[in-house]
Amino acid sequence: MKRAIFTKTLSLILTILSIGTISFAQKGLISGNIMDAQKLSLPGATLKITPGNQYTISDTHGKFEFLNVPSGTYKLEATYIGYQPFAQEIVVQAGQVFSVELIMQEGGLNINEVVILGDRLKGQAKALSQQRSNENISNIISSDQVGRFPDSNIGDALKRVPGITMQNDQGEARNIIIRGLAPELNSVTMNGDRIPSAEGDNRRVQMDLIPSDMIATIEVNKTLTPDMDADAIGGSVNLVTRSAPNGQRFSGTLSGGLNPIRGKALYTGGFVYANRFAKNVVGMVLSGSYNNNTYGSDDVEAAWAKDDFGNVYATENGIRKYDVQRIRRSLSAAFDFKLGKNSTITANAMYNWRDDRENRYRLQTDNIEPIYDDANNITGYEGRVGRQTKGGIDNGRNNGARLEDQRVQNYSIKGDHLLSPKVDMDWSMSYSTASEDRPNERYINFRESGNALTYNDNSRSPLFTPVDLDPTSLGLNVISENHNFTKETEFGAKLNVRFPFSVVSGQKGRLRLGGRLRLKTKDRDNIFYEYVPVNEDDISNLGSAVTVNWNSNNFQAGSHIVPGLFASKKYLGNLNLTNTSLFESEAVPSEYLGVNYNAKENIVAGYVRWDQDFTDQLTMIVGARLENTAIDYTGNVIEDEEELTGQRTVKNSYLNVLPSLSFKYDVTENFILRAAATSALARPNYYALAPTISIIPGDKEIRAGNPDLKATYSWNFDVMAENYFESVGIISGGVFYKKLKNFIYTYRNQQYTSADFAVDFPGADNAVPTGEQWNFFQSRNGENVNVFGFEVAFQRQLDFLPGFMKNFGIYTNYTFTKSYANGIYNEDGDARTNVTLPGTAPHMFNASLSWEDKRFSARVSANYTAAYLDALGGSDFDDIYYDKQFFLDANAAYKITKNFRIFAEANNLTNQPLRYYQSVSSRTVQAEYYRPRYNLGIKFDLTK
Repeated sequence: MKRAIFTKTLSLILTILSIGTISFAQKGLISGNIMDAQKLSLPGATLKITPGNQYTISDTHGKFEFLNVPSGTYKLEATYIGYQPFAQEIVVQAGQVFSVELIMQEGGLNINEVVILGDRLKGQAKALSQQRSNENISNIISSDQVGRFPDSNIGDALKRVPGITMQNDQGEARNIIIRGLAPELNSVTMNGDRIPSAEGDNRRVQMDLIPSDMIATIEVNKTLTPDMDADAIGGSVNLVTRSAPNGQRFSGTLSGGLNPIRGKALYTGGFVYANRFAKNVVGMVLSGSYNNNTYGSDDVEAAWAKDDFGNVYATENGIRKYDVQRIRRSLSAAFDFKLGKNSTITANAMYNWRDDRENRYRLQTDNIEPIYDDANNITGYEGRVGRQTKGGIDNGRNNGARLEDQRVQNYSIKGDHLLSPKVDMDWSMSYSTASEDRPNERYINFRESGNALTYNDNSRSPLFTPVDLDPTSLGLNVISENHNFTKETEFGAKLNVRFPFSVVSGQKGRLRLGGRLRLKTKDRDNIFYEYVPVNEDDISNLGSAVTVNWNSNNFQAGSHIVPGLFASKKYLGNLNLTNTSLFESEAVPSEYLGVNYNAKENIVAGYVRWDQDFTDQLTMIVGARLENTAIDYTGNVIEDEEELTGQRTVKNSYLNVLPSLSFKYDVTENFILRAAATSALARPNYYALAPTISIIPGDKEIRAGNPDLKATYSWNFDVMAENYFESVGIISGGVFYKKLKNFIYTYRNQQYTSADFAVDFPGADNAVPTGEQWNFFQSRNGENVNVFGFEVAFQRQLDFLPGFMKNFGIYTNYTFTKSYANGIYNEDGDARTNVTLPGTAPHMFNASLSWEDKRFSARVSANYTAAYLDALGGSDFDDIYYDKQFFLDANAAYKITKNFRIFAEANNLTNQPLRYYQSVSSRTVQAEYYRPRYNLGIKFDLTK
């Protein structure tokens, strides 16, 4: 089968090559690079040759080409936002390649005055030029722009983009939501290749894993073209790494800072070195980054229930103190080799490695039961109190902390070839892997039941306090150690061929054909042990351990909260659990058997894309993409929490047909209208597909995977108007509508019977006794979701104002999103109404005010996201919401010399917590505070 596919592909390439060669003697071609005075590439430039109506757009590396050019003399023109127009006479000869390098001179037009661009405006000019020239609806962020915001990772940079909000972890932006659609409905690529996920149960790419200074450009594609991977309903984020420039470049960053919540230092360093060798035939760029940040968080949590009398009360209450160290190391390299005038080979490699060390001290009050008076009013509470320390073995890697070792690698090779004046071809192969290793993760917990509790009657910052409980009398509950490991790999290959094809005389047309192969694997292999002291008196209660006492110390989740006494991380890390004379060990299958699985997913795709100009102003893209997905998943069947009764292997294959149609109308060179009708899909999470069955008689509960889940299919409709300012800026507005079919949600059935089990799992052992009703949980497909909204953006340098006022700049955008979901059922099996799609933030707003002259620049930036539904419960009372958030950041920089600049940054000046609530905003589920962070450093650029 594979040999047949290869043979057909090779035959197609040779046929196209032979067709193009026929006219080689009559036509010529033009290829070249466009750059600024510093020989830095200018992506997204518009280039035209006259007479005639041929034009092209420079790619992300500043390269461009004109195919099928009749011999003759032409005028080559180039335009770029913020730069002076360029024109040059060229002569094209039949059968020859005309190579040219274009140097653009900066100078935005302010009425009749030429304005020299500052560093920040150069970055904006590059981003807006790419965005203007793109055929689809997109947003572009250049590395220069990222450097002007106080953003340390890609996630922080992305939250500035219209229609994007981020979910945070330990104060850093991690999970991306595009136009109100959850992270699983979006895709992340690097140089067009997919980045695998290091998380065990989903497809999310952790955006805080990649430092922002390793990336040259961030492309956010909100509509897809047929040559793009289709699994991006919300949108696709493409991270473009640095490419070799047209000359030597050496730059770097050194900085240090402080996070007051733990009073620890923050360290950052990075470098970029690039050059060309062998008479510019070989290009190279090397970059590295190092971040060592020590911080933490203060956290309060609760779970809420409603009794039969209408009383709402907390069933659990947690107080958590986190100490966190995150060390990021990132290395990347890119090489390009010019094989003559017609071919280039490019190789890229990136290695990201993050060590996340965490110690957590948790005061947990659970099994909370209300005490009633005769009128069924709650007069008090009783429950179980526990004090848990989370850490790891005290060795050279864990350092007494829970270590989360995450590594993401991406390696690729790409070829670009001009086969003839009419035909060009590109191909690529890539290998990516992501892993998360958590070795020797340890917990020790002490607790006591039946304690009388007092409640502070504050649902925003709840606290249950035991009456007359000596913390040292808490008995040992459990000591455990686990090792969790997840790994995902992906091999990818692409082949694209492009040649002229126009049905309108005198107008440009291009036909593209291509194929795509993605071979994915994902494995999760966890193990969990519990330990009991051989001599119970050695660790009988909290008083037997070496302890640490945490006072309130301005605890951010509430000054009334005192975490209290815990076993120290040093004590936990030095317990010799492998010494059989001291501890007895026992594996606990209920903790790991149900989550382990093996997944294989093969995706084969092909597409056809036709670009056609109808007039000098109107352009169309029409085409279709076919993606066939084949899955092979193996999961465990478990009964009675710990008995492995076998494995289930399920195979499935499905084909998606994804048509698309889009138009671009250039009213003027800078006023552009866009419209698109596209289709996209989202594949289910790995663990949701894994064919596991976990049967827990003690809880009368069944949790099952669902290999029959269908991919979510979406039709997307977009209209956008954009007006670009030559003095570097944009005003834009647009509306969008998405209709999702077969979206995925968690189904709950509290009346599940043996008859239901026999229907759902034919051939499996029937562990549900006849006549009993059990709780059943499974991911299932809903019917449809309608999502609509609009977004507006304004970005402008106020250079039309007098005096120092013209140095101000404004950057702002707003997005509104609304959704309606149908086909969601509650715990009683009844359809729910007026339900929104989880992750749909109704309001998103960004704003920043900047000021810049030749030496000094400063910016204040704000980011706001309204509260939105995060997770559906069995009823509206159980629904969990992600609370509104408002971030205020500031940064400033001063250019000491031409090559050196000092900068200062302040993040999260509003001390914005990560907060979830249940049903109503006053009912906290989690509120985690981080305090602001401050940073001071120096940047240098020794570019010749």
